[in-house]
Amino acid sequence: MRVVSLVPSLTEAVAVSAPGLLVGATDWCAHPADLDVVRIGGTKNPDVAAVVALRPDLVIANEEENRAPDLAELRAAGVEVLVTEVRELGQAFTELERVLAAAGCGTARPRWLDEAEEAWSALEPVDPSARRKAIVPIWRRPWMVLGHDTFAGDLLARIGVDNVYSAHAERYPRIPLDELRSAGADLVVLPDEPYRFTADDGPEAFPSLPAALVDGRHLTWYGPSLAEAARALSAALR
Repeated sequence: MRVVSLVPSLTEAVAVSAPGLLVGATDWCAHPADLDVVRIGGTKNPDVAAVVALRPDLVIANEEENRAPDLAELRAAGVEVLVTEVRELGQAFTELERVLAAAGCGTARPRWLDEAEEAWSALEPVDPSARRKAIVPIWRRPWMVLGHDTFAGDLLARIGVDNVYSAHAERYPRIPLDELRSAGADLVVLPDEPYRFTADDGPEAFPSLPAALVDGRHLTWYGPSLAEAARALSAALR
């Protein structure tokens, strides 16, 4: 099999599970750190001609991260494209199994996938009185936050942090800063991707709220990072 991945988390999943299958990946595919494949552009602007030139047996993509016109162009060129949809943790595990099988990773289930399921299953239920409400910005200028039906929101809910905007009509709404500040949150969760929030860039916008800086890979990626994400997020949001 010759596989091209347009999704960083799926790139890591395939590379760790079956080294050698990947022949191409996006510029944003940073894990594993030693991944040596042809880079074919970004998730939103892949070089379709470069992907086709790699003669892949399969391109793996995601309905949220990749653009439908690019995927349609790949299919028109005769390339098989597998598109994942991930909105919650259980769906992530199902889709990962589907991707690994389609990519030709063999019949043996990778150990990291078992470890990830075990880690999240081992979480103790959070007492209702201990649950907290958070706003979760993913961008600034303009401010955008997690809305309804998001994978990251599902992970946070599982560790006792409820997204204030989980019932919003949009999945990633733009919300004015003044409204965010008065939304009734107990804390603000600031990941380092897609916008790279840092201790000096983000918390100062919410002077009345405690800020938790979290690794975006633990919050938004579905792949080997899930094995450590439950522990890491719980520690960061303690």
